[in-house]
Amino acid sequence: MKLYLIISQILYALSLIPWFVIWGLSFMSFDSGVNLANGSFVLAITLYPVAVIICSILAWVFRLKKRRFSIIINLLPLLWILAFIGFMGLNN
Repeated sequence: MKLYLIISQILYALSLIPWFVIWGLSFMSFDSGVNLANGSFVLAITLYPVAVIICSILAWVFRLKKRRFSIIINLLPLLWILAFIGFMGLNN
């Protein structure tokens, strides 16, 4: 369990490198005007590192007593990654 948490969180930390570039580029969505959809898009991308930090802390807190819950909490930031891959696949 400990090794799983360490490896997954190293991968999440490495994913913050391309996230920073994507976050910067996400502000280009306001080029067509400011509306709720653009703001929601940028907000969703902005919240990724917050989710990584909160889920990592919670996963370590619950790792001894609630192992399954800890694994599920640790996989939540993966939803952002899968959504990004899905959107990239739809645009090609």
